[in-house]
Amino acid sequence: MSADDLSFLAGALPAPLRQDRIVSIVEGAPGLVRTAALAAALGTSEVTVRQDLAALELEARIRRVRGGAVRLGVTSGERPLEETAIEHQVEKAAIGRAAADLVRSGQCVVLDVGTTPAAVATALVARADLTDLTIVTNSLTTALALEPAVPRFTVVVTGGTLRPLQHSLVAPFMGAVLPAIAADVAFIGGTGLDVEHGLTNVNLPETEAKRMLAATARRTVVVADGSKFGRAHLGVVRPLQDIDVVVTAGTTADAVAPIRAAGVRVVVADGDGTAAPDGRKATA
Repeated sequence: MSADDLSFLAGALPAPLRQDRIVSIVEGAPGLVRTAALAAALGTSEVTVRQDLAALELEARIRRVRGGAVRLGVTSGERPLEETAIEHQVEKAAIGRAAADLVRSGQCVVLDVGTTPAAVATALVARADLTDLTIVTNSLTTALALEPAVPRFTVVVTGGTLRPLQHSLVAPFMGAVLPAIAADVAFIGGTGLDVEHGLTNVNLPETEAKRMLAATARRTVVVADGSKFGRAHLGVVRPLQDIDVVVTAGTTADAVAPIRAAGVRVVVADGDGTAAPDGRKATA
């Protein structure tokens, strides 16, 4: 074992080697690497890591963001709605059906922006038994998808500032509508879901909007396909303790197990999107 290896094990890796390891970790990560995680991996303090990140940013080796760092070339990591819409379509449709099965006539439902919440909207429209439903959304795409169900459904659009990438409405002005709403359930999507951080998202304005939407509802249901599990991104939308149900598809038992172990109910959508983990009908 080299002297460098011994110094690392003792938590005293020289700064140049420590910074090289930071760059290696950040470049190998799919998104944000948090300062606390780097400190744990390196056996040093978060203060030291922050100093290293500042030096590395000056050298243009990484890019610092709030809470940690991302590799060079990574901006928000956000992709257009039209691009993500063609991915995991079968899984999203199954999630949509299973999530829609949680809804009852007469309820107020909040639908987040994104392709998976949009699948929930499609499934809700297809449920001819649902009546007197009020749906609140900050997504123009979702609002249009719900239009065929009017007047069976009442569709409320939050208002706010338009973000063309997601066709979504964000702050300011969302706060003028949402505090007046007491919803039964909010269906919220994101770009990452893990035990440590809960539901996360790559874009901070969208993250803030998601938080506000979830805060209006008695229950929060996260809708996320298997590709989101085990990932953490820049903005924390909702910690696991504030999530009531996760509806997913296209995942594995190993990926789901830590979420269930944390006390969150997970519905893995089967072929027709109605099966709960124990085979019973999923209800909110």
